Amino acid sequence: MANRTIVRLYDAHDTAVAVVRELEQSGIPNDDISIVASNRDDRYPSGVTDTSSGLPRADTGQRAGTGTGAGASAGAVIGGGAGLLAGLGMLAIPGVGPVVAAGWLVATLAGAGVGAAAGAAAGGLVGSLTGAGVPKDEAHVYAESVRRGSSLVTVRADEADAARIEAIMNRSAFVDPAQRRAEYESQGWSRFDETAPAYSSAEMAAERARAGTGELSPDGTPGNPPGTAATRAFDRAAGTNVSGAFPSQSDGTPANPPGTAAERAIDRVTGSNTSGANPSGSGKV
Repeated sequence: MANRTIVRLYDAHDTAVAVVRELEQSGIPNDDISIVASNRDDRYPSGVTDTSSGLPRADTGQRAGTGTGAGASAGAVIGGGAGLLAGLGMLAIPGVGPVVAAGWLVATLAGAGVGAAAGAAAGGLVGSLTGAGVPKDEAHVYAESVRRGSSLVTVRADEADAARIEAIMNRSAFVDPAQRRAEYESQGWSRFDETAPAYSSAEMAAERARAGTGELSPDGTPGNPPGTAATRAFDRAAGTNVSGAFPSQSDGTPANPPGTAAERAIDRVTGSNTSGANPSGSGKV
């Protein structure tokens, strides 16, 4: 049974997605991985509909900034069997606004947990993290960072597997929470305030520029990567280059997973390993 929660914060959403994919490819169960990223500027479409109102996800995202879309498609958010990223969905977090998220941590945020998890849900993101064993000071930094546009990846791990998981998560540039706290405190910040207004798109763009993530502007504005938010989101999940924003992910390049985009899509749906990119699915029908 998992008895540790390993947390890493990434300023670039692409990095967080790549880490999730690497964790999955290393055999870490989807049930033990979670990702949460702010979607205040509607940058990462999830295709999820608000099941409480029937409204398209884009409108849910607009309402989520006020908290009225907080119940959006909890079942879809918590994930499914075709890989964690295929289960990305939308919900709202007090003080953060709309997020795209998937995985075990999201169950508490969506109010779907039971017992201790249900209690954590009442405390928003900070409560969910502390309920999972994350120190409170760090939880406040993580919540504030998501509010400002960073992405959070969490893994539930046994002690025996913790070092291997940390090694995978540490291969990509992650944020030191103590250093980030010092940066925020130099600006007069002290703690995450869930009653504060969510960051605007302009404020989030400024934070991304400060962090140097390259995720600086919406579709159609100067400095935006090639393609659309939808095609880039597909590329992040599938390891393809439909958008043109990920040339290193084109089929046949070193960074691209084995097989083709079509073969990997088949593997995700059927649990097979036609592409060679899904070894944990070998032999499944």
